[in-house]
Amino acid sequence: MQAQVKYESEVKTAVLGDRTITVKNLTPVLSPQEQDKRNREIEQRLFDVFRKYAGRG
Repeated sequence: MQAQVKYESEVKTAVLGDRTITVKNLTPVLSPQEQDKRNREIEQRLFDVFRKYAGRG
């Protein structure tokens, strides 16, 4: 069973013409170990994508 993840909330509002647009960004609050683990996973996936498309074009 996984623990409940807490999130930091960031709200930004911008006006575009006659419209007001609000964007709410939620970022998980992780332990340093969990953050390092996620960063390594993301780096590996990005590396796989770049390696797949390297040399094309």
